[in-house]
Amino acid sequence: MTGSRWTPAIAVLALAAACGGRDARAPASTADTAAASTPADTTVGAGGPSKVEGFQNPESARYDAELDVWYVSNVNGSPVAKDGNGYISRLHGDGTVDSMKWIVGGAGGATLNAPKGLGLQGDTLWVADVDVVRAFNRRTGAPVASVDLKGKAKFLNDLVVGPDGVYITDTGVEGSASGMKHTGPDQVFHIGAGHKARVALASDSLMGPNGIAWDGGHGRYVIVPFAGTVVRGWTPGSRTVTSLGTTAGQLDGVEVLDSSRLLITSWADSSLFVLQDGKSTTVAGDLPSPADIGIDTKRHRVAIPLLMENRVEFRSLP
Repeated sequence: MTGSRWTPAIAVLALAAACGGRDARAPASTADTAAASTPADTTVGAGGPSKVEGFQNPESARYDAELDVWYVSNVNGSPVAKDGNGYISRLHGDGTVDSMKWIVGGAGGATLNAPKGLGLQGDTLWVADVDVVRAFNRRTGAPVASVDLKGKAKFLNDLVVGPDGVYITDTGVEGSASGMKHTGPDQVFHIGAGHKARVALASDSLMGPNGIAWDGGHGRYVIVPFAGTVVRGWTPGSRTVTSLGTTAGQLDGVEVLDSSRLLITSWADSSLFVLQDGKSTTVAGDLPSPADIGIDTKRHRVAIPLLMENRVEFRSLP
């Protein structure tokens, strides 16, 4: 899929690659380093801070209910660069910082380039990282596995654990000297028993698949596009997808709230919104570059990484 309909998506992805105006290939400045090492928790209330600063291009937040902690992936540069400087932060359940750099690329045997989507499966924390899916022990942070999709995947993005394994979206874009461009294909990978990987779905209708969530009540996955406007439902094994509603577009994170409501972020209007019966209702605005959200099932809060703002904001669930 090429052409003018991809222009908005590529513009935003190029902006992400530029890391807020700083050349992603350049070393971090003293200010960048200070921001990462001295995070600020602000507006602390009974449920914890409403925002936490000091990340470096935070892309995904995943809540661990058993340990009562958050994991936050930090791209730290270009979203396609294999620069080895990505890392995972760990926050306490209330959002206060436990360790800003908990799993760090190049330390303790870990490799992380531009980590994005996160998912939990037993004691394993799965991480989508450009064209490799990496696994770490969720308690210690030690690397435990790696599934190499080089030559098959272009831009692994969001990740979710379903009943039969791990599913990862491939947005189908790649970087070059001239910038970011879509080369396809638009696909979803599956990692099953024995860490065997396969393409579970490939379809132009996915329009740059970004966020993915398991909707157990309907036995399907929900997939949101970054380059399109239509939210899709997909049943494993099927080669077709169904429309669940049309939105403003440039969608990123998605979570299933209940049998009829989806919680989704949009870069197009900097919002967090609920999609129900095909209609969207804004929950929160003024959220620039809202990425892959996570839900705290104990405090009933949602974490929203703002990729270009280097912070994570928290809101009450609708």
